Amino acid sequence: MEALPAPVAEPPILFGVQMPADDELLPWAAAVERLIEARTYWIASTRPDGRPHTRPVWGVWLEDGFWFSTGSLARTNLPGNPEITVHLDTGDRPLIVEGTAQQVTDATDLARFVAAYNPKYDWDVAVSDDGQVVDGSGAAGPAFRVRPRVVLGWETNMRAPTRWRFPSAAP
Repeated sequence: MEALPAPVAEPPILFGVQMPADDELLPWAAAVERLIEARTYWIASTRPDGRPHTRPVWGVWLEDGFWFSTGSLARTNLPGNPEITVHLDTGDRPLIVEGTAQQVTDATDLARFVAAYNPKYDWDVAVSDDGQVVDGSGAAGPAFRVRPRVVLGWETNMRAPTRWRFPSAAP
């Protein structure tokens, strides 16, 4: 596991307007706190035929990115186009992660994901022998890690808009 590099905070362009350079910027630690505490996240990917696909998922933020597991649509969409956005389930204090999703099959890495996921959701997922994540009902799917390139966020009423850029996390 390779931890994410420290991002560069800068004013974003929002709604076609460059935010002023003297605006307050949010600290990355505040963004990480929100990413850890969120319960539901929305992911957006692209289907093989080019149509958008969005769905809510459960997941965890670890030191190397956002982790989630989902079924066949992510299995179909992400191999052809691994570009993805992850949004918190709030429009009041949003965080938007733009990055690349990579399927993870390494048992040690998956065990780390499961160790964080199960207590967060009071769930019973485990790692299967074939590198999938399976729950007590038998539902199984691949696990993905999203390495961010850019994260956008702001406080209520568009206060402190911030863009965090991860220069070495680009694919």
